[in-house]
Amino acid sequence: MKSHKYWSFGAMFTMIGTFYTGYKNQKTAHKYFAMSSLLCMIMAIYTGHKMISGKKKLKENIEVTENK
Repeated sequence: MKSHKYWSFGAMFTMIGTFYTGYKNQKTAHKYFAMSSLLCMIMAIYTGHKMISGKKKLKENIEVTENK
């Protein structure tokens, strides 16, 4: 859960940087902020999916052991 929170904050801050550099018309900085933002968003989605699917697998394993 910690990593998901940090990747999400990173995505938010890089998106702010992307908007700011786009507003100031700084094309090279805008490109780097956009790519960084994309990476942070992908990692936030991956860690969030891992966090949600991990709980589901844990619950299934507990139910299987209780039924035996």
